[in-house]
Amino acid sequence: MLSASLLLSGLPAAGQAATYAYVSLAGEKKIAIYRVDEKTGALTRTGEVAVKGAPGSLTTDAAHRHLYVAVREAMTLASFRIDPATGGLTPISTVSVDANPSFVGLDRTEQYLLSAYYLPGKVMVHAVGKDGTLDPTPRVDRTTAKNAHCAIPDPSNRFVFVPHVGPNAVFQFLFDPATGQLTPNAAPTVSGPEGAGPRHLRFHPNGKWVYTSNESGSSVSLYAFDPERGTLALTQTLSTLPPGFTGENTTAEVKLHPSGKFLYVSNRGHDSLAAFAIDAATGRLTAHGQVPTEHTPRSFDFDPTGRYLYAAGEGGTRVASYRIDPATGALARLETYEIGKTPFWILVVPVP
Repeated sequence: MLSASLLLSGLPAAGQAATYAYVSLAGEKKIAIYRVDEKTGALTRTGEVAVKGAPGSLTTDAAHRHLYVAVREAMTLASFRIDPATGGLTPISTVSVDANPSFVGLDRTEQYLLSAYYLPGKVMVHAVGKDGTLDPTPRVDRTTAKNAHCAIPDPSNRFVFVPHVGPNAVFQFLFDPATGQLTPNAAPTVSGPEGAGPRHLRFHPNGKWVYTSNESGSSVSLYAFDPERGTLALTQTLSTLPPGFTGENTTAEVKLHPSGKFLYVSNRGHDSLAAFAIDAATGRLTAHGQVPTEHTPRSFDFDPTGRYLYAAGEGGTRVASYRIDPATGALARLETYEIGKTPFWILVVPVP
């Protein structure tokens, strides 16, 4: 089903931990593997895995033993075993779905893989074995509304949130970790700001605040999270664009720095990363400007130490690396890497 080839170089010594970056090259139907130099942030290519279809969203379990992939053209979900010695990938399982998955993520117990589907507007849940094998029959296949874009559990694993661009709403579900079932919450949706179109969603490390990137509105929103009811309340929205910008733009990913002090959003059109500082007491955002990046930046990620950020330009062939100022969150460009056609997603993983 999947063929693999591994080009080994610059590997860690036996027993030594290493960090790897996995890049979905949708235009080449492969996942490229890079070793991350923890001291300099430099990337060195060490391998690749061919995929039957265009790889998209990536995620791993907390122990970084397995990699899960949304394969868009083939309409499949796939899992791989991560080699702790090399970062290489070995296929485990592939299951068919009836649409192109836009996102994959695990619940907090790592017993279920959650996936969202943009065009048909739905969310699915598949059971995951301890060895990373995906159950071919979904526990949940629920139609929601058009443009579902991700599915994120809360820290307690009792609730799941699915932002939808089309209806401009975040769908709110009760989640049963014993069965994988999703049930609409008493308040089944929360609306975004007018014209916003929430796309991706992230919890702050303290579990009290939730942030969405808003695709249509080129903005980012802060929501207060009620951990008892499992509901969100909108409290703030800021533009991700500089004043006076009149070109076309949509946002893509939103991510929080590991410190919880900074937040970043990718701008597709303005081709930049928008930076924000997070107030430690309230969670409110202060805009810190934009940094140019590669063409049509969809996905970006941090190294585990939070010293470096890597942004993939889906509209081209390159990934840009940045050094992060620990005091201000400011990004200083380091290198630009020729990666391959259509770098759709990037995931940085510390492999023990």
